Parts: sequence; C-alpha cells; structure tokens
Amino acid sequence: MNTASNLRPVSAVASARSSDDRQQLSDLIGLIYDAAIDPSLWEGAIERSAYFVGGTAAGLICKDVGARHAAMPHNFGFQGPPVALFEPIYPTAEPLFLGDIEQPIAITDLIPFEELTQTEIYRQWAQPQGFVDFISAVLDRTTISAAIFGVFRHERNGIVDDRARRQMRLIAPHIRRAVLIGRMFEFKAAEVATFVDTLNGLSTGMYLVDAEGRLIHANAAGSAILAASDILGSVGGRLVARDTQIQRTLRDIFAAAGQGDAALGIKGIAVPLIGKNGERYVAHALPLTSGARRRAGIVHVAAAALFVRRAALVASSTSQVIGETFKLTPTELRVLLAIVEIGGIPEVATAFGVADTTVRSHVNRLFEKTGVTRQADLVKLVAGYTTPLAG
Repeated sequence: MNTASNLRPVSAVASARSSDDRQQLSDLIGLIYDAAIDPSLWEGAIERSAYFVGGTAAGLICKDVGARHAAMPHNFGFQGPPVALFEPIYPTAEPLFLGDIEQPIAITDLIPFEELTQTEIYRQWAQPQGFVDFISAVLDRTTISAAIFGVFRHERNGIVDDRARRQMRLIAPHIRRAVLIGRMFEFKAAEVATFVDTLNGLSTGMYLVDAEGRLIHANAAGSAILAASDILGSVGGRLVARDTQIQRTLRDIFAAAGQGDAALGIKGIAVPLIGKNGERYVAHALPLTSGARRRAGIVHVAAAALFVRRAALVASSTSQVIGETFKLTPTELRVLLAIVEIGGIPEVATAFGVADTTVRSHVNRLFEKTGVTRQADLVKLVAGYTTPLAG
C-alpha cells in the first residue's frame, strides 16, 4: 500500500491548524463579549482564556493605587494569596499594575525564578498549587486604581514564553472592552431578554447602529448628547462625530463590527471625544452580531452598540494646571490625558486617527518636558495632581 498517498501535505496540515486556531480565537472573543452583558458567563470566559494563553488558572484583578491587597470580581482555578504573603513582594510586583495598557508582562520579567522560589508566597501558596509564573496585562487604569487580567502558568506549562505573550496580546483588548462596557451597567440573568429596555435606563449615552453607521436607536442619555450637537450628531440618519478624525475611526469601527466579533479587533475600545468647551468623553464599542448579544432582544440589523460616557478622571482645572506647570501645548496635554485614559501609543494613535509615529513624537516631548522616561510615570505624574475625590 502506498502510504504516501494517504498523507496530507505539510502545508495543508498547517493551514488546517491555522484555521482551527482562528476559529478558537473567534469563539473565545464571542464568549468574552457575551460576558459584558451577562456576568454569569465570566467564569467560563476566563477559564477558556487561561487555556488559550497556556495556563491553568486566571482572573480579573482590581487594585487601588498603593494598596497591598486586591479584589477579584471573577476568577477561575485559584484563590488569592493571603495579604501577609503578598505584601513582601508588592514593590516588585507593582509594575504588573502600572505597565502599558494591554501589554503582557510576566512576574519572572520582574524577579528571576530562582529568587521567586525563595519567597514565602511561592513556598506557601504558589508551589503547593504547582504555579511557576504569572502573565498579565493592564485592562484599565486611572490615577487611583488599576485592573488587570492575569493567567497563572502551571509547572507543566513552564515559564512564560513568546507564545503565551502572543496569545495574551490577542485576547487582552477584547477582555478590556468587555470589562469597560460591563462596568457601565450590570445585568441579572432575567434582564438579558430585555436588553434594549435596560440600556434605555443607563445614564451613559448609548446608540445602536448598523455597519454603515445608520442610527437605529438611542437611549435618553444618548439623545441628550445628540440634542446638544457638540461631540456627536445625526446627519442623514447616521451617527456622526463632529471631529473628522474621530468620525473616520467610528466609521471603521462600525464597518468592522458588521463583519463579526474578531474583525473589530482593538478598534474602538476607548475613543476620546472632546466638546467645544473642552468637556471630554470616552466612547466604547461592543459588536452585536453573534452570541448572547444577538439573542438578547436587540434589533437584528444593529451591528454595534456605542456607549459614550463623560471622562471624569481629571477635572478641567487640574488639566489646565498640568499644562501650565510643564508648558505643554494643547496637543501634548491631549496626548498626556489620552495615555492615562485610553492606553499606550498604538491605541491613542488609532483613537486620534493619526500614525503611531506622530503620537510617539508627542510622548517623547512629554518625557522631555516632565522629566520622566516611561508611560507609567506619566500616569503617576497625573495622579499627583488629582485627588481621589476628583470628578
């Protein structure tokens, strides 16, 4: 028998594996977005995300700046370590919460594994569970708190490698979008069937649009924003941003959302909107083309929901003080605040509709004027001008 004729070409095997990987990622992204409107799905989404990254446990972890303990609203496969064990390594682990938005960082990037094994948290907590490393990405960060998604690597998974970092980069933006949108409202299981009714009661502005940006529905808060005709308007039945660069970004977001969950990618996770009087808003887009979102009573022609909230991180008077102190141009101040509110250079560039190199140039000038050398230090700088009661 000619066994060679029964063998698939290597290229065909690789192609099939690649197709399976893409489908696995697409299915996972869909589950993550479903969790944004149905929190009961978070544990399953986190479990599958842990395996996707190459770990055995994972969780969403929230921590106030300076606090040596954290809250875990959703997790799978572990219980948090006692505060007494975490406190001694807090100074070493703090960069996990101060890193660039969505960029993977491992605990072994911060402390060599040999040193880690000598700590009490490893001996008493991690080793008994077989954990040898932890990889995480910042999902949200303000001047007073941060939220991360992290995956624990078991000894059978090994220390965090390039593949784990690549997988984390693929899913972190989607987890971030789901977390940010989920914070705007909380659903009970029974409410999922009345999705639109629930959205109508939000204080956050909400719009349902099709893939071409046609406005299908606006809640009361969203209608008030349109009536003000400042940051957003309705032109020819389409939702339109007053800023032309932001309009191009929104147009791309809506078109991508119409092609499915994975097509949206990292677009529209946090889009800044600035009014004529300097008031700042942030918009978040959620695709609606599949999963529980499609079954939740939403008008079926809607491709995306756009949520618009006031950005209350830094009061305008505080922003002015920062600008005057460091002699920042209006554009440099806008980039500084975007780094804090939105994330790293690529995402700010996407939100502003400009090249990465343009934003990088502004960030370099911010480094020169403020005397810091890292984006995380820019966040700390802004925090120094903001009290916990600001906004």
